Amino acid sequence: MDILKTDRKLAILIDPDKWASIDQMTELIHALKQSSADLILVGGSLMTNDLFDKTIQYLKLNLSIPVIIFPGNGLQISSKADGILLLSLISGRNPEFLIGQHVVAAPRIARSRIQVLPTGYILVDGGKATAASYMSGTTPIPHDQVSIAVCTAMAGEQLGLQAIYLDGGSGANNNISAEMIESVAKNVKIPLIVGGGIRYANEVQEKWGAGANVVVIGTAIENNLSLLKDLDRANEEL
Repeated sequence: MDILKTDRKLAILIDPDKWASIDQMTELIHALKQSSADLILVGGSLMTNDLFDKTIQYLKLNLSIPVIIFPGNGLQISSKADGILLLSLISGRNPEFLIGQHVVAAPRIARSRIQVLPTGYILVDGGKATAASYMSGTTPIPHDQVSIAVCTAMAGEQLGLQAIYLDGGSGANNNISAEMIESVAKNVKIPLIVGGGIRYANEVQEKWGAGANVVVIGTAIENNLSLLKDLDRANEEL
């Protein structure tokens, strides 16, 4: 889990479904080369084009930072990646996303020989319905229910998961509160990843300050590549 252990990592989430072709990613790749991003996550709730494997290959050819799969389902596997966040949706009660998809994907993951990062995935209400909650058929933890998030994260750690991911969902209206991040970070010893609805550099700083080891930002970068420069400055200030 060395990929996630160092504090204050910035991860950029790329959803191949949001691109029409690899050629459209040229400007994004150039911006990422100039940035202080530490990780790239690749994945999404759906896979409606053939760009998943191609995107990972393109990123690996052009960037020197790890590329990790953030799978929306058991089909999102590629031997070209450095690793996979093997997500168990512990905030929900849908067995398909607790173990079902994992059983189907297990042989392909074994053949790929990529690093497996068992991760407790916790969806938190971000103020709007998200693709993750809809596709998984689960109800997110209410935004203000800190104790539920803490106990869920603790249970994930006790079950042997090696990281916790608190996610408000892509394009969430509200991101994960500093109070929830701080409380979870104090009660688990494994790396904490936080994402969903983060739009500004000061919000990234807030999440790091509250105890997040890795902060993930995706939609905001897609909409405004210049945000990467703001994030670089935010990283330098800490």
